[in-house]
Amino acid sequence: MRLAAFRGDGLKARVMRSSLWTVGGFGLSQVIRLAANLILTRLLFPEAFGLMALVMVFLMGLHQFSDVGVVPAILRSKRGDDRDFLNTAWTLQVLRGAGLWLVACALAWPMAHLYGQPELAWMLPVAALTLLIDGFRPTSMVTANRHLMLGRVTALDGITQLSGVLAAVGLAWWWGSVWALVVSALVGSVVQVVINLRFLPGERNRFRWEGAARKELISFGKWVFLATIAGFFYNQADKILMGKYLALETFGVYNIGFFWASFPLMMGYMVTQKILIPIYRESPPKQSAENYARLRRMRLAVTALLMGFVGVFALLAGWLVGQLYDPRYAAAGAIAVVLACAQMPLLVVMTYDQAALAAGDSRRFFVLALARAVLLWIGLVAGLEAGGLLGALIGMGCAYLAAYPVAVWLARRMGVWDAMHDLAFAGVALALTLLAIWVNGPAIVALTVL
Repeated sequence: MRLAAFRGDGLKARVMRSSLWTVGGFGLSQVIRLAANLILTRLLFPEAFGLMALVMVFLMGLHQFSDVGVVPAILRSKRGDDRDFLNTAWTLQVLRGAGLWLVACALAWPMAHLYGQPELAWMLPVAALTLLIDGFRPTSMVTANRHLMLGRVTALDGITQLSGVLAAVGLAWWWGSVWALVVSALVGSVVQVVINLRFLPGERNRFRWEGAARKELISFGKWVFLATIAGFFYNQADKILMGKYLALETFGVYNIGFFWASFPLMMGYMVTQKILIPIYRESPPKQSAENYARLRRMRLAVTALLMGFVGVFALLAGWLVGQLYDPRYAAAGAIAVVLACAQMPLLVVMTYDQAALAAGDSRRFFVLALARAVLLWIGLVAGLEAGGLLGALIGMGCAYLAAYPVAVWLARRMGVWDAMHDLAFAGVALALTLLAIWVNGPAIVALTVL
């Protein structure tokens, strides 16, 4: 690939540079994440990861139940570089963070009682301080993303993650307690705010409450708000239900398996959010055949990369977990294999939904999020009742597949649906799934006793 393709301020050059930074940053992030996971599983106990998963479900619930779409609003708005608009968005973000922390304090004891884990009554208010701190993140983080200038943002994200990991490992070695995970999250949040304020260009945010900006943010955000509520029940359904159905130790092992299987999805969501929304905004697919063809090539490249990534994990996760973890986590390998296979239908349509946000159609984005959440809960409950952990994993895959028609409906409305793309990668997904089951069959069958 010629270096000239990366130079200049044109859309193609910015996309190429941003893609390189995003994928490179993701790779570094996962290396750090993997190293931390391997060390922490030796310093802590499986139940600690189960407890922390419950804490994260609670925090994600608070975050998504109050999300008014500040980030996508800045990414797509014509006023996305206007100081009054940005300061109003930042003010809304700060007020939201403070409110979330107060709600967390009020709900901590009921959550501890619901899950029968007294430690949660203290862990939740402390961990929720991250929501308060995150409210002060500068909008310069979003405007850099808006203009596909992700080099410095990616480097600062890496420093943030590394600081949290070092804190977690040091505290886990010192305490040997799940509190190491809670406090390290606070360290990461503080570092993120401080270094982005210090090293990203742009004016410091100030409190502002401009009427026109507030109206635009709320008008766009009302459907994003509903979509993020649906997104919470979609993204956290497995944690909510399995945390109740399964023993805490088994739930902790599940989260190690999920850690491995989540790599491709995390990269996919990162690429689509950071790169595709700006591309859809600057090069709408309905505007011309040239725009559609350009986006089609990008979509093919993204899906091929993700499908290859998840296929490798589906084939090798069982062996990798066996090599890297002690026997307490042996079942996590088979869990990662089944999850990787179950997620393949998501990869096929992952690049469609961001087109709705880029076009300002947050209502249709909500419809897709709601449909996915309802289908996933049905699949998980039916699976847990019929077949325990393995049944739940299969139910998740069925739910992802059942949501495909709704994703196609949205894609057609946005002018981005590509039937040949979907058919070709569906065939690849089926072949990889059958091969992964054949390679890991005995380990998958062993999940029936959990």
